[in-house]
Order: sequence, then C-alpha cells, then structure tokens
Amino acid sequence: MAVHDYFLTLLIILLSARLFTEIAVRLKAPAVIGELLAGVLIGPSLLGWVEPVEAVKLLAEIGIIMLLFEVGLETDVRRLAKTGAKAFIVASVGLSMPFIMGFSLAFWFFELPMLVALFIGGTLTATSIGITLRVLADLKRQDSVEGQVVLGAAVLDDILGVVLLALLYEFSIGGGINLINAGKVLLSVLTFFVLAPIAAKLISFIIKHLGSVSDVPGLIPSTIVSLMLFFAWLAHAVGAPELLGGFSAGMALSRRFFLPFGASLAGGDIDFAHEIEAQMKPIIHLFTPIFFVTVGLSLNLREIEWNSPFVWLFSSTLFAAAVAGKIISPLFVRGSWFQRWAIGIAMVPRGEIGLIFAELGKESGIFTDAVYAGMIIVVALTTLLPPFLLKWLYGRYG
Repeated sequence: MAVHDYFLTLLIILLSARLFTEIAVRLKAPAVIGELLAGVLIGPSLLGWVEPVEAVKLLAEIGIIMLLFEVGLETDVRRLAKTGAKAFIVASVGLSMPFIMGFSLAFWFFELPMLVALFIGGTLTATSIGITLRVLADLKRQDSVEGQVVLGAAVLDDILGVVLLALLYEFSIGGGINLINAGKVLLSVLTFFVLAPIAAKLISFIIKHLGSVSDVPGLIPSTIVSLMLFFAWLAHAVGAPELLGGFSAGMALSRRFFLPFGASLAGGDIDFAHEIEAQMKPIIHLFTPIFFVTVGLSLNLREIEWNSPFVWLFSSTLFAAAVAGKIISPLFVRGSWFQRWAIGIAMVPRGEIGLIFAELGKESGIFTDAVYAGMIIVVALTTLLPPFLLKWLYGRYG
C-alpha cells in the first residue's frame, strides 16, 4: 500500500469509528457496537473502501494490547474480597455454564472439531466489565448490593477469561490440545500475575522520580507504553499470548490492584496513579477503535450464505446458551428475585473480550467464515440487548 493510501485508510477508519460511536451512544447502545458497524460499512461487506491489510491489522494488534491494558487498569481485585462468596459463585457459574453449553452445542449438535468447539465455548465466557460498569453507573446502581456482586464477579470473569484465552491461544498455535504445553502456559500466567506488580511498583518509583525532575512533557505516556509493550513481548517469549502482557501490565499499574506483593501503585500514591490513568486514556482511546473496526472489516458478509439454515440455527442456539449461562448464575446465591435478575442480565454483555476470542479464532484459521459470522452476531446481540433490558428492569421494578 502506498503511503498516501495508508494515510487515507487510517483517516476513514478513525472518522467512521468516531461517527458511529457517537450515533450508538446517542441511541443508548454500547460504543463498541458503533465501531463494529463502522467496520462493516467501510469494509468488504458494503462500501469496500477499506481492506483489512497487514498494516491495519498491526495497529489493531496494538489496539488489543491497549484494550486489555485498560481492562486490567480498571480491574479492582479488592471488590472480590468485599463481595465475597457471592461474586465467586456468580463468576464461577457464569463462566463455566456458557463454556460447557457452547462447547456441547458446537461439538455434539453441530459436530464441529473439538478445538473449534473450545474456542466457541471460550467466546461465550467472559463478561465485559466496561459495558457493565457504564450501564450501572448511568443507573446510579454501581454501589448497590447487586452492583457490587456484579462488579466483583466481572473482575473474576476477566481474570479467568484471559487465562482461558492464553490456553486456547496455545492450542491454536500448537495445532491441538497438549496438556504439557497447557501446564506451561498456566505456570507462565501465574508467574506474570506474581511478578508484574513487583516490576511495575519498582518502575513506578523510577517514573515518578524522573517526572519530578524532567521538564520535557510526555514522560509518563512514553514510559508506560514502553512498559506495556515490553510485557506483551515478554508474554510471547514465555509462550503466552501478547494480550496477557497488556492485561497484566494494566492490573499491576492499577491504583485498585491488590496482591500480597504489591498493595498499590507507588506506595499508595493515588494522585500519581490518577495521573497515569488520565494521561494514558487518550492514547488507549485512539488505538482501541482500530481493533473493533478491524473486526468489522474482517467480516465479509457477502461471502456468507445467508440462506443457509446453519448460520441462523448456529447463532440463535449459541445466543440462547450465552444468555442462559449468565442468567442462571445468580440463582445459586441468596437475594431477592429482582437482585438476581439484575445480576444475571448485567453479566450477559460479552463486548470486547468476546470479540478478542472470536478474532483470535478467525486469525488462527480455526473459525470458518460462517462460524465467525455466527459468533460476531452472538457477541453483538449479547452486547447490545442487556443495557436496554437493565434500564427497563430498574425503571419498572427498581
């Protein structure tokens, strides 16, 4: 691609993502839906202005790492301690049931290969904490009993979901299921979560000291992005996906992070942690839309046989499994029927994590176009519908 064409491609991607995000938010839909639709519109499915070339995919990879960095940055492990057993039960049931149901449908009902079925089950697991937080905040219910349970469960969902993603990544590049390699990946993940806060804590002291003596602007963003990319490279070096590096870096730098080895960033300096978050947000929000638009670009709707019963049966049954697996998760904890329904609906959105699973399945050649399209439909519907249902539920009964 010529340089001037590449500039025009980036211009179209960024402007279309922003335009459709504004439209989606005004319609009370998650912003990620707008970015997906932007990719579908400008990509091969409709207008054909932009192709998902390697140069665009490279920026999308950076966007994924930064996206999971932001997820890790917003992860509050201490919420798990506050919400206790309820959050653990909701997260465990809400992660295992969609995985089991999705895998079973794909493997036994649709007779897909085991690795494909595992990826389908994985795509249905994690809850999008960003969408859940936004909806609860809009309703001013983030501090309610059900809000605390949902947020605690979503934190655990994110952590377990990324670990599952690391395992499936190993299976995809290894060409099959290997328990020895899976054990190595789990060991590397555990090592990351133990050592990341120590390394980040030490580096934060250096960054803070340099920031106090340097008169050149931009020190914090450049050093934090360097740290994030180093963690991503290190994750790949030990056999884990690069995405894990971004997530662990975000968790380690979060002002809400807590582990025995590191209570919080810079010895509890909340102001400095806020400064890091404030300076990183614009960079993150520049790159992450490129990933979601690229997902839309990768989905060529013209190549899908829409008159095929498989696509509709596949997406509808998996959508039912995705919703049911989350809805039943609060039935195992005490609470009123209203709280249980609110928790179940709030756990349904898959959002960015589900798209990362689906995109990894597509890029590794595990998903066919029809399966990939069905998974995108499932992720989009589970992301789009719950915010409206939650607002109706609280407006009617809350």
